[in-house]
Amino acid sequence: MSTLSLSWSFNFIEPDPFCNTTSINNNNDSSMVSSVKSHQKKKPRLVMNSLPMNSTSCVERVVPKFYDKETLKMYSGLLQDCSTKGSLYNGKAVHGKVIISGLNPDSYLWICLVNMYVKCGDLKLAHLVFDEMPDRDVVSFTALIAGYSAAGNGYEGLGLFRQMRSEGIFGNGFAFASALKACSMSLALEFGKQMHGEVVKAGVLGDVFVGSALLDLYAKCGEMELAEGVFFNMPARNVVSWNALLNGYAKIGDGRRVLNLFRKMYESDIRFSKFTLSSVLKGCASLGNAREGQIVHSLAIKTGTELDGILSSSLVDMYSKCGLAEDAQKIFVRVLNPDVVAWSTMIACLDQQGKTLEVTKLFADMGKAGLRPNQYTLASVVSASTNLSELRYGKSVHACIYKSGFDSDKSVSNALITMYMKWGSVQDGFRVFEAMKDRDVISWNAFLSGFHEGDACSQAPIIFNRMVMEGFKPNKYTFISTLRSCSSLSDMSFGQQIHGQIVKNNLQTDDFVGASLVDMYTKCGCLEDAHKVFKIMKERDLFTWTTVISEYAQASQGEKAFECFRQMQQEGVKPNEFTLASCLRGCSTISALESGRQLHSQVTKSGHSCDVFVTSALVDMYGKCGAIEDAEEVFESSESRDIVSWNTMICGYSQNGDGEKSLQTFSSMLDEGIQPNEITFIGVLSACSHVGLVEEGKQHFESIKGVYGIIPTIEHYACMVDILGRAGKLDEVDNFIKKMTIKLNALVWQTVLGACKMHGNVEYGERAAEKLFQLEPETDSTYVLLSNIYAAKGMWGDVKKVRLKMSSQGVKKEPGCSWVEINGEVHTFLSKDGSHPKVKEIYLKLDELHQKLKAAGYVPNTQFVLNKVSEEKKKESLIYHSERLALAFALISKGPAKPIRIFKNLRICGDCHNAMKLLSDVIDRDIIIRDVTRFHHFQNGSCSCRDYW
Repeated sequence: MSTLSLSWSFNFIEPDPFCNTTSINNNNDSSMVSSVKSHQKKKPRLVMNSLPMNSTSCVERVVPKFYDKETLKMYSGLLQDCSTKGSLYNGKAVHGKVIISGLNPDSYLWICLVNMYVKCGDLKLAHLVFDEMPDRDVVSFTALIAGYSAAGNGYEGLGLFRQMRSEGIFGNGFAFASALKACSMSLALEFGKQMHGEVVKAGVLGDVFVGSALLDLYAKCGEMELAEGVFFNMPARNVVSWNALLNGYAKIGDGRRVLNLFRKMYESDIRFSKFTLSSVLKGCASLGNAREGQIVHSLAIKTGTELDGILSSSLVDMYSKCGLAEDAQKIFVRVLNPDVVAWSTMIACLDQQGKTLEVTKLFADMGKAGLRPNQYTLASVVSASTNLSELRYGKSVHACIYKSGFDSDKSVSNALITMYMKWGSVQDGFRVFEAMKDRDVISWNAFLSGFHEGDACSQAPIIFNRMVMEGFKPNKYTFISTLRSCSSLSDMSFGQQIHGQIVKNNLQTDDFVGASLVDMYTKCGCLEDAHKVFKIMKERDLFTWTTVISEYAQASQGEKAFECFRQMQQEGVKPNEFTLASCLRGCSTISALESGRQLHSQVTKSGHSCDVFVTSALVDMYGKCGAIEDAEEVFESSESRDIVSWNTMICGYSQNGDGEKSLQTFSSMLDEGIQPNEITFIGVLSACSHVGLVEEGKQHFESIKGVYGIIPTIEHYACMVDILGRAGKLDEVDNFIKKMTIKLNALVWQTVLGACKMHGNVEYGERAAEKLFQLEPETDSTYVLLSNIYAAKGMWGDVKKVRLKMSSQGVKKEPGCSWVEINGEVHTFLSKDGSHPKVKEIYLKLDELHQKLKAAGYVPNTQFVLNKVSEEKKKESLIYHSERLALAFALISKGPAKPIRIFKNLRICGDCHNAMKLLSDVIDRDIIIRDVTRFHHFQNGSCSCRDYW
């Protein structure tokens, strides 16, 4: 046999003069097998129809012309030699000689044939030979099962194992090991568990190969308890079994267990391999533990495997996951001829670190190195392109994907959809999505991500319904994405349906889902539902707290906003600048100055006093609480002032009656190069209205479009109507409205009606009221203002008609009330209110104030009492208006130093305005009253409005 083996090691291309051969048919491999039985019954011939040209010359030279056991042994040896060398060409030649020789192969020769084709990678021919075998045994089955497992076709291997058992053949250790490997390849956990039972019955569980294969199966299927049970019951463990267990824990991300097991392995006599270190590095990566990773790195250096392809990729990945991109790059550049896995790992590393430009450069270098990217490389490059926001580059990557043939890969397609949807290129994303043959829930989620905002968000409910109809089960990211669209649409109805699906899927306790539900309900104005969801959340993060606080503030529920803020702090959640800004706006809505001052102190302590959002909120809070000097101080001390800060200050001055400062601030803003926007001009025009600057107001209105190119909104037109109306120029108001190119709404007509009430214009007031009855018939102020116009003229019959109409429409007048904050508590009063616990003290103080007013020359102006009652009743009703009750309570509750701040839900009447001016001088106190339109600062007998209000 040694001579034969030696001869076979050469390429025998010299034709044998004693052998009459014909040409070869390489494409008819199966004929070689199918003719075995027919040749067995015929006389041996030297004609070979299925063999390569000249391929048998060597066999003819070395094979003797007699056929006995030695001959069979010789052929078996030749086939084994071909198996060892992986020489399919020569193996076929031997097989051909067996066929033409007319030999009746024994079972060993059959097995050698099967094994040769398996080892040479031709499973099709191996299976054909296997099917022709007259007597199949466990060895032949095992050889073919192992071949399919090695080729990655676990399902075929399992099918053969079933066939073996159905033929009554019991497995041995090698058979079970091979079949268990097939189970691992196909993740056939249940079948593997059944095989585990057979392994125990066969008594081969102690075989190290069987144990390792079983362990590998459980580890790959994520059944780590079962895997550990097998591992620790193995009588002997090798490096393969250790690696299988380590890799299993690494795959499920249990880095802590990986490190603990590796320490035990290191302490044992088992010598670890590069695969061991690779799994341990994955464990370090999942933990983000750079220190342990560096220790493993040092072991790789000691064992000389540091720059091995597998290990270098794992090192790059570990340093990347630990946030050490530079260390990852140092490893990568040292690897000689890195393979596609190393390139892909490095590109993914840079992408995860947000180093987009570096990704594009490395991808270009990979192309220059002549390597073809795989799907993982391309998915990372697409992800980087998404952050680059360069549509042209992204489309060029898409073209590269198409040329590389990976356009049908699921992960690449999902990345492309995400990229296009993030860029707002919905049509491109739609095309990729529709072209996918094998979508998963990630594909749907990526597609849904493009429908969160704008006009396109109306498509999100349709897409969600289609996803469910096509049989896909939404996950929490699907629900979060759909809820975001509902928030943008303010579609509470569909949002509630999604909420029902969330409960059915038992995701209502998930914090991210809960946060999205809170956001949806708050954006839809359902704060009660939002609060219910919020209360059942286990972990309420800063974002969720801020969302709830912000929505309470926007809904003018400042008390609840501040209550949530306190609860958030009690739970140990530290506010950020957005939380503080939202809470300050909550104080603004209820004019809670003391609470606002406490927040200002916290802003200073937390180091957020330089934040532009917080600064703007502070200015706004102080301005809306009537503390304009404090607002001015914050504004002047701020280092960076954006357009919002300037607008807040301009509007603050205007609301507090200092129109001149408002206009000066506007000029200063322009001097600093800040371009005004729509809000700026609302403040500027309001300032002109409050101080009666008609001509200057007209100039500013014309400049909105003429100078700054801003299209005037309905609010700007309403401000201009107010400027003209307050000045009594109602004819100009009428002409201005007729020339308006924008559609009129209720705001303009309300402004007109207010001007008619101020100047007693019945005719124009009736026209304005009629328009308002058509536009907003449920608004009470229209009926009240028209009734007051009639009452001021003594037209009591018309007053009665208006009140009857109001009653028939089911409209109720909002009662006038005033409130004052004392020691952090808000006290509210109605006219002639007798419900306050200190009502007696309040009325005594009020009588005292009335006497002081009379002594100062005060005479009640009963024309502001618009009821048909006696003169005495009119005088009495004026004394007990709500703002005077609030003043009396403040005087008995506060010390003498602080200004008194009173807030009113309606416009202050003219008599109370005169009384407050006198009282500010008589009692020597600053009185600040904010009514529904502006602030009045009463000081030393005068008002900041200069009686122009």
